[in-house]
Amino acid sequence: MNQPIPVLAAGDDFVLNRLLIEALHAASDASSWQPRELELPWPHTPFGRIAEVDEASGSEEAMIDALAGVRVCLTQMAPLTERVLAACPDLELFAVSRGGPVNANLAAATAHGVRVTYAPGRNAESTAEHTLALMLAAMRRVPQAHDSMRAGRWDSRLFAYQATGLEIAGSTVGLVGAGAIGGRVARALVALGAEVLIADPYADPATLPDGTRLVALPELLASSAVVSLHARLTEETRGLIGAAELAAMPPGSVLVNCARGGLVDYPALATALREGHLFAAGLDVYDNEPLAPDHPLRSAPNVVLTPHLAGASRATARRAATLVAAEAARWLRGEPPRHCANPAVLAAS
Repeated sequence: MNQPIPVLAAGDDFVLNRLLIEALHAASDASSWQPRELELPWPHTPFGRIAEVDEASGSEEAMIDALAGVRVCLTQMAPLTERVLAACPDLELFAVSRGGPVNANLAAATAHGVRVTYAPGRNAESTAEHTLALMLAAMRRVPQAHDSMRAGRWDSRLFAYQATGLEIAGSTVGLVGAGAIGGRVARALVALGAEVLIADPYADPATLPDGTRLVALPELLASSAVVSLHARLTEETRGLIGAAELAAMPPGSVLVNCARGGLVDYPALATALREGHLFAAGLDVYDNEPLAPDHPLRSAPNVVLTPHLAGASRATARRAATLVAAEAARWLRGEPPRHCANPAVLAAS
């Protein structure tokens, strides 16, 4: 009889070790595995850079101890560095339950023969819903009304024409990016009665949701009452929405960003809000996180801010665990991974 394979669940207080192990047992024979657990301190302790990798939690020392003799690791935030890899020669699969494995040194993993997998789309539903929540909250000025009620007021002045909000139905909404999240947002907006424009140079028009139209970014900015960002952050898209782009948006329009903070010049956005060119903004991501106490967005009017929570749902945590467990099951069966971040390691093996 084969001996069970040591596997490390390096979870945290979002993607729980319990979820990782339950998903592993659901995806393959439970008797095939010998689970170990390492609990990382995120989100109670912010993630950050560890050695040469980004957005990681825990420490190299804890990983080296926990990975002794382990062949498979399921995690969200654990650091996979050159030092960890050199100290853990038994490791073969490092399955990261995130859309991008920035906490793994891919070049070093390839050199050590370790497959690194990732989990695209794990938070698409949650982020699409959060986008709509921020959009509606900003357009209908929900935070201002909430604050007035909590302060003991019944502020009927919010019914004055100039104080009232905007509707999605009948509005033109522009989406910058039409991937898994943008596509979901587009379908919801069409159902709510919006005219939806999409700017995405890589989109196939045949795959766009019904009721949407593909346009260039300048046309989208000039035509949209609401602009929502769903693009990846690359050298091409960094600073995509700056002062000139904000000025090109119609007076009284709204900007929403649940994608990446680096897409937007946020000081310029704060100015556009203070000067009244934009009606409102809804933001979940920032140029530097956590957002500094003196950041101009904190004092800008008519802005709804959340602390990078768009992907934070229980369903996302369960999907994340399911996706990495499926990669472990493929490894167990001798099959190639579905989402490999360092495919060169497959050719080498």
